[in-house]
Amino acid sequence: MNRLLVVEDEEHLASGLKFNLEAEGYRVDVEDNGESALERLTGGSSAVDLVLLDVMLPGLDGFEVVQKLREAGSFVPVVMLTARGHTDDVLRGFELGADDYLTKPFDLSILLARIQGLLRRKAWLQKESAADRPDEPETISFRGRRVDFPGQVLERDGVEQRLTLMETTLLRYLTQREGQTVDRKELLEEVWGVRQDTDTRTVDNFIARLRRAVEDEPSNPRHLLTVRGVGYRFVAEPTPPGVT
Repeated sequence: MNRLLVVEDEEHLASGLKFNLEAEGYRVDVEDNGESALERLTGGSSAVDLVLLDVMLPGLDGFEVVQKLREAGSFVPVVMLTARGHTDDVLRGFELGADDYLTKPFDLSILLARIQGLLRRKAWLQKESAADRPDEPETISFRGRRVDFPGQVLERDGVEQRLTLMETTLLRYLTQREGQTVDRKELLEEVWGVRQDTDTRTVDNFIARLRRAVEDEPSNPRHLLTVRGVGYRFVAEPTPPGVT
């Protein structure tokens, strides 16, 4: 049974989420402020499989919580819950390490779909054996880089860097289609699931984060290439000068 942590200071919303999620078979804990949530997530208490994290919290806000969580080496999937309609706030959450977001008010069925999708990807990545997916290697290597998909780790020239769940999923999707141009709409549908309410800049933001991990010069990418007006293409070998 998956354990979820709801971090929400509005008592009626927190209790409603707990009731409905427990009715779906999840174990649910609730914290009403950022400090206690961060302490729980980094203090070695009961393992949490996914976090529903409100942006507007007393003390540490949701942005600070997810940033400190990633800095502490915890890469539990995080869904940001925000009442703010500003796209920049959503993109800031992604920039700091969130995996997905929902804008309040949201439909319960949509929340459940987001949760199920992230947990399914997490379980799939962390399977102990690749016997059920023999055509999909658990690691890839290219130009001094090695990606361990189940471990969510990218090693570059001997230095390891942890990746978030959705960074790992996106990188796997692109590397499986080496040399192919993949448009943003396909990435939103196939990596995040159908997200009609998700700005396509979500993809751009995650690509920018991956470039910082993968590329020697993120501003001059050689492996995660932009195809202007369309999407992105992964190549294992550097492209000739002048190709973007």
